[in-house]
Amino acid sequence: MVRPIKKKQIPHLQEAIKETAWKQIAEFGAPALSLRAIARELKITAPAIYNYFADRDALVTALIIDAFTSFGDSQLEARDSVKETDLIGRFKAIGVAYRDWAHINPQRYQLIFGTPIPGYQPPAEKILPSSTRSISALFSVVDSIHTAGKLKIDSYPEVKSEYRAHYNLWKEQVGNINPLSMFVAMLIWSRVHGVVSLEIQGGLPPFGKKGDALYLSELNFIAEQFVKE
Repeated sequence: MVRPIKKKQIPHLQEAIKETAWKQIAEFGAPALSLRAIARELKITAPAIYNYFADRDALVTALIIDAFTSFGDSQLEARDSVKETDLIGRFKAIGVAYRDWAHINPQRYQLIFGTPIPGYQPPAEKILPSSTRSISALFSVVDSIHTAGKLKIDSYPEVKSEYRAHYNLWKEQVGNINPLSMFVAMLIWSRVHGVVSLEIQGGLPPFGKKGDALYLSELNFIAEQFVKE
């Protein structure tokens, strides 16, 4: 009797699907992500993917969460590599780690911070825990500076009523952080994010993707602006 040939099983198929998705994003961009193309690449049927991801958007959401998790890990590791009493050292460590992670993982950085994917609506309730954790290192360092009485700012704008619900969700996720610390942390994030994003896109002339000195200068300027000696 001739026995049917069993198809080769792929160990850790869920992770293999995600890794293949990242390869697609690197080659063709996130908008071109296709479950059928991933299935062809892995030599599996499309329904096999649906066992793990209901559709393309579910896969994108999983990739975003993984990217935020990796980014958050690098931020927290950088913060904790410097002793707690060295507040400026901790701030600069996470600033350098921010840029390093972006250059090592440009596709992941672009997926979480870059141009939105047409037709994809991020489910905030699923992404919020990992996204707020990713910035928690900065929040905690700024709050430590504030607690030490070394923050060079004493007021912040009121949150508009239409953003209050989202703000409260953030507060729930980041914990007992002073509102002033949150305000300063968001200002700092927007500044380092601007420089890094221009670098990743190759749009920082004349520095291009080698803006080390420019970026480190910006970290120093931020520290001088917000932290008392």
